[in-house]
Amino acid sequence: MLFRQLFDEDTATYTYLLADEDTREAVLIDPVREQLTRDMELLDALELRLVWVLETHVHADHVTSAGTLRERLGAKTLLSKHAGVDCADLAASDGESVRFGRHEIEVRLTPGHTSGDATFVLHAEGMAFTGDTLLIGGCGRTDFQQGDPRALYDSVHRQIFSLPETTRLYPAHDYRGRTSTTVGEEKQNNPRLGGGKTREEFVEIMGALDLPYPKKIDEALPANSNCGVAPWAPVSASEAGVPEVSARWVHDEARQAGAKLIDVRQPDEWEAHGRAPGAQLVPLASLVEVSKAWDPAERVVLVCRSGGRSGTGASALRAEGFTNVVSMRGGMLAWVEAGYPVEG
Repeated sequence: MLFRQLFDEDTATYTYLLADEDTREAVLIDPVREQLTRDMELLDALELRLVWVLETHVHADHVTSAGTLRERLGAKTLLSKHAGVDCADLAASDGESVRFGRHEIEVRLTPGHTSGDATFVLHAEGMAFTGDTLLIGGCGRTDFQQGDPRALYDSVHRQIFSLPETTRLYPAHDYRGRTSTTVGEEKQNNPRLGGGKTREEFVEIMGALDLPYPKKIDEALPANSNCGVAPWAPVSASEAGVPEVSARWVHDEARQAGAKLIDVRQPDEWEAHGRAPGAQLVPLASLVEVSKAWDPAERVVLVCRSGGRSGTGASALRAEGFTNVVSMRGGMLAWVEAGYPVEG
């Protein structure tokens, strides 16, 4: 098997190229938009045909080139079925596999860093690509994008540490020049997850981290929710990783974009304080149940008093498979402050 480990210095991101030397079918894992020319030139120079682009998760630190590679080269894209996007050709379940030539990649769902992480395993070659789930001597953060330290601990122990100890692991990032590790090394030496640490010890370690806000998340998250292609709305991310749009955009362009406006406040708030024209009342407690009658690809803007409950609702709908749901930043307080019309 042909194998290349490529690096984006700006984001310390590894992209991996795998190819069958007989059929020339190739796979790229976690490509970076700024390295599109490099990757396409390498494919051309090696006379390879790209058949799959695999994403370990919806990245917050760089924009993927997956959608562009699909448009230009005809490759198919793959993400976890829990990634909350509808741009992938395959929304993979745990245990599914894809092939390139005579090689097979198993998809193991490994949520925890985000709700939609996956690890890609080549059993015959003794290789696994762990994304941000397991890094060399570390792991991805768990405080954004529905991250959960308990889920991450379980994912690593059940899906990665269960592999043979000689399995070589390739992460999505390294900031110290290291290129790979093994299951055995991480089980023994990983300061967060190795050495027999319990789940509660790991939760305590992750809770004590004081990490800065991801510097590219406001650009990366909305773009990567659409495989790196410009999204349907100018989305930014809240500190909790919730996709948001401004009250101004909702007023000026939401209708033209074909989005429905859902107010998740209580009926007494709806009656007493008024609502945005065209809004539909669906209290937060009943949102998931009511949404079962909606198309998961439908464009939905949620609004509440200040943006908190609508953010909670957006996360809940994304967990249910909705891929075009956003929260209106600042809620009705921002709407009224901007001087936009109120009904009722």
